[in-house]
Amino acid sequence: MSKFNRINTLTGWLVFAVALVTYLLTVERTASFWDCGEFIACSYKLQVPHPPGAPLFLLIGRLFSMMALGDVTQVAYWVNIVSVMSSAFTILFLFWSITLLSRKLLGKKDEELNLGETIAVVGSGLVGALAYTYSDSFWFSAVEAEVYGLSSFFTAIVIWAVLKWERIEDDAAANRWLIFTFYLVGLSIGVHLLNLVTIPALALVYYFKKYKNPSLWGGIAAFVGGLVVLMIINSGVIVWLPSTAGKFEIFFVNTLGAPFSVGIVFFLLLFVGTLIWGIRYTAKKEKEVWNTALLSFAFVLIGYSSYFLVLVRSNFNPPINENDPSDVISYVSYLKREQYGSRPLLFGPVFTARPVNSEQGEPIYRKSNGKYIIADYRPEYVYEKNQQMLFPRVHSNQMNHPQLYRDKLGLAEGQKPSMGDNLAFFFSHQLGHMYWRYFLWNFVGRESDEEGAGGLRPWDTNQGLPDVMANNRARDNFYMIPFLLGLLGIVAQAFRRKQDLLVTGLLFMMMGVALVVYLNSPPVEPRERDYIYVGSFYIFAFWIGLGVMFIYDFLTKILPSAPARAGLATVIGLSAPLLMGAKGWDNHDRSNRYHSVDFAKNLLNSCAPNAILFTGGDNDTFPLWYVQEVEGFRTDVRVCNLSLLGTDWYIGQMKRKTYESDPLPISLEYENFAAGKNDIVPFYEMPAVKNGINLKEYMALVKQNNAAIQVPLTSGEMTSILPSSVLVLGINPNEVRKMNILKPELSAFVKDTMQWTMGKRDLYKSDLIMLDIIATNDWKRPVYFSGTLTNDNYLNLKEFMQLEGYAYRLLPVRVPGASDGYVNTDIMSENLMKKTFWRELDNTNAYYDGTYKGSPAFSARIAFMRLVDQLIREGKTEKAKTALNFILTKMPDKTIPYDQITANYVNYLFALGEPKKALEIAEVMSRRAEDILKYNQQHGVNQDTNIQLYILQTLANACREGKQEAQAKKYETLLQQYMTALGG
Repeated sequence: MSKFNRINTLTGWLVFAVALVTYLLTVERTASFWDCGEFIACSYKLQVPHPPGAPLFLLIGRLFSMMALGDVTQVAYWVNIVSVMSSAFTILFLFWSITLLSRKLLGKKDEELNLGETIAVVGSGLVGALAYTYSDSFWFSAVEAEVYGLSSFFTAIVIWAVLKWERIEDDAAANRWLIFTFYLVGLSIGVHLLNLVTIPALALVYYFKKYKNPSLWGGIAAFVGGLVVLMIINSGVIVWLPSTAGKFEIFFVNTLGAPFSVGIVFFLLLFVGTLIWGIRYTAKKEKEVWNTALLSFAFVLIGYSSYFLVLVRSNFNPPINENDPSDVISYVSYLKREQYGSRPLLFGPVFTARPVNSEQGEPIYRKSNGKYIIADYRPEYVYEKNQQMLFPRVHSNQMNHPQLYRDKLGLAEGQKPSMGDNLAFFFSHQLGHMYWRYFLWNFVGRESDEEGAGGLRPWDTNQGLPDVMANNRARDNFYMIPFLLGLLGIVAQAFRRKQDLLVTGLLFMMMGVALVVYLNSPPVEPRERDYIYVGSFYIFAFWIGLGVMFIYDFLTKILPSAPARAGLATVIGLSAPLLMGAKGWDNHDRSNRYHSVDFAKNLLNSCAPNAILFTGGDNDTFPLWYVQEVEGFRTDVRVCNLSLLGTDWYIGQMKRKTYESDPLPISLEYENFAAGKNDIVPFYEMPAVKNGINLKEYMALVKQNNAAIQVPLTSGEMTSILPSSVLVLGINPNEVRKMNILKPELSAFVKDTMQWTMGKRDLYKSDLIMLDIIATNDWKRPVYFSGTLTNDNYLNLKEFMQLEGYAYRLLPVRVPGASDGYVNTDIMSENLMKKTFWRELDNTNAYYDGTYKGSPAFSARIAFMRLVDQLIREGKTEKAKTALNFILTKMPDKTIPYDQITANYVNYLFALGEPKKALEIAEVMSRRAEDILKYNQQHGVNQDTNIQLYILQTLANACREGKQEAQAKKYETLLQQYMTALGG
């Protein structure tokens, strides 16, 4: 080993140590929001998460979870360490990759490098690797149990392996490295597919090595060949192989009468046998290229075999078994991610398009009586040509997307977008907002951590900014230093190694712009998606490192001493990662953040024993799955996710016992909720029952597939309908009173029927199952609705609900005037004051981003607002004062800033005889509101304008009721001033 190689190796491990310590110090100690709770729960018990599953991540996570040594509260930490370790190794291979590229700029062998060149090369690796260590998006993923840290590791090691292969002159040794690289690619599929997009660009490395006189057409051919390899892996290995196995299975079972799985076994034996024969044949005939290709393909398959975990574990039917991929048919659907639908790429409809016809697509099979029968067909909608366009970017007609397109493009209602509008959306939103903005976050600066925050320019200062923006911890300005270093690195490659620039440039484009085109983002996403593009940020870190080589050359005439020149260039370059680390530490440190898990526990503890709890999206459900599956907390409560309740496999799981929870009371059979059956139950009023239909009788008719509640579709098939907007449920008042679930004063409101108006709306399958549960349950188990659900999810039943914390309990009694649920202060006080968890939520050193300031904070503050309000109405002022001071202490302004809900607390403080505290909070909130409104007025923006106006109005009303006329007049004057100025 040469002297340079020793230094290079040792420095690489030093950079690894720096990254490792950084991530260990800032890693989250428990399960973060979003997918982390699901991944940790599925890793701990090897369950089946949402498609495509990431089985290799789960296997590694399971190994790391054992480090908890039986302490279930430490499992999340150790699964998070998977990301910490893989991210630190990413930095190691990034360092070695940059020094490989730096040596190519010098055009010398390792043993020929002098001291100055050695320092410059190592310095370039040091600067680039540390810059990526402290880049915003990568750091975010490095400290939580998500797949992106491990995915980045595979991207890093694959690129390094190809660069290493390029330097090997012995063909036999080089081929081993090539096969090793494809094995890594196969393994990476079991984590995330991002790694695959590197293949076309890396094909150029192969071309430039094998052909000493490269040409333009040769390069194009190599790139196209790389695309073919990408398609073989993405469409062939991942999709075609299991799909073909499925066709063999259907043929053997349905045509030959064989038992289940025989067709799959036959296909596997045939395919593997053919592959082995091909490898042996090409080796015997000394066909080196073909032999290497087949071996590489075989090792991709070996790596990809981690996906057998999904099939094996699904057959054990664990509590989390998304899509139930337990047979080859559902397994193929799982791998193809069919539940997410598809987005048009090259040609397709725009958001104003309406289908003119529906054709039968691929059949949907299910097992029945020893055969695979066709249960339904996937619909393929047909559109007129004039409703479609090339490269459709404005395509989504889901939810509020059409209106958002119109707002962004200035289109009138019903106006069809032109190609100009289409391209404007592509460049401004998809490329600008959904990629370039994220790029600026990482290498120029970030405005804040608020949803939709932009990049920060070097000349942007805090002067004149509202306090909430100026003091936002994620407001980081890097003064363009990392960005400018990267540009210098591009220039260095352009002058010295144009071929390398082509490779790195294509890698940058494939993992950036190409992904933007492929993903075809709608006008709004559930959260920021910067983590998708970390691959392109990784390549930019190459150029940041190579910027040191540019400075090293530039200083030649100023500093003749090579070591001094290299040292100065490295010091200048290190300003970038040092600045990024110093600025980013406070908004990436999650070491004392626990409320994602505590929020889940608080929601579960809002429920009575053996409850059924309806929840909404990911942040509602995944933390609950974590605390139940890993920490074993409140496993008597059955969490029922409404986003999944429209699927047959999930409904089937709800009909099984899980831990302490008995099967849910669902009367409908599989034939009633199978895929394609009762997906939407349209409202079609029948005069005979327009005044109401008995819910139990209605569900019995649905179960019987009774023609009395069916109408024909245009296809000729019959479908069940909702024949009345009014539903009636019979109640036995005596039995209800015996259950002791009502406060004594509510007993008088109990009637022998429960009647409510659903409204003239269609039912989705999830709504139908909820109604079935309510009807069949007969009040035997408590039924709760999470307070975070949208209004439609409550089925217009709020008047029959009792608020008991973060959740509403359904009761067989309507409380007059309780349009937003009746507050049971006895139960709610007990749940909120004695059964809630608030670890570190009052710690001013803890960092809480927009996710925590949103639903968790709102849920807590609204719950306490409702409790305090009702306690005051009941004359229980001491209890009200205790509850109000409790939430103000547990969730102070310094960690979770006061919001529009807190403004209502001011009125309660006046009513409870605490005017000093009321005025203090009012002054803080009014000053903050004025700052934001003044900023909006000066800059012509409308961010949070209505919220701040509402706060001023609420404060004015509170002060007037509290006899604080001067303050009330002050806030009213501000309100009128800004309503006039901003048109509020």
